[in-house]
Amino acid sequence: MKLLYQTHSPYARKALVFAYEVGIAEQIEVVHHETSPTQRNKQVFAENPLGKVPVLVRPGLSSIFDSDVICAYFDTLHGGRKLIPTEGEARWQALRVQAVAQGLADAGINVRWETIRRPEALRYAPLRDGYIEKLIASYDWLERELDVASPMHIGHIALGTVLGWLEFRELPSFRAKRPRLATWFDEFEARPSMRATPLSGETVD
Repeated sequence: MKLLYQTHSPYARKALVFAYEVGIAEQIEVVHHETSPTQRNKQVFAENPLGKVPVLVRPGLSSIFDSDVICAYFDTLHGGRKLIPTEGEARWQALRVQAVAQGLADAGINVRWETIRRPEALRYAPLRDGYIEKLIASYDWLERELDVASPMHIGHIALGTVLGWLEFRELPSFRAKRPRLATWFDEFEARPSMRATPLSGETVD
């Protein structure tokens, strides 16, 4: 399998960290691709009509995207404990933490559009502030609601990779007045799967 990847994408890193956590990373060839809404990558578009990474290219089968679907597929390829719970409240907790994490990534990307990526004359400060508010509200929710003592699940992986990206991009921090969340993240960041997938590079628009 080939994973079309980007070394500074929280979504792509989520998929690769998941692969490490379930023990199948050695089955995957990671191929870096730069993508942006303003820069068409023909190879990525050939596999994903949205033109985004991550994309999992499977020999003899159709390609799979996005990170949620790729992780769900990876969870079928190993014989260990499933990281996407199949039933009960454990499933809904894992999926809602994943949803918050995905929303953090989306909001953070939009903050970057309104601060450094869009030409200065086209930036809209009220929109930037609205997305920052989503970041702060999500941090506060996670401080209260994150199931730090539960066995690791898809939500934890999504959250750990996005918090790492938010710090990598120097976006509004989750650490101030949120010791529970910060402690959890520092422990998660030390996992071998995270050390094997460091973030690097700059977005090219």
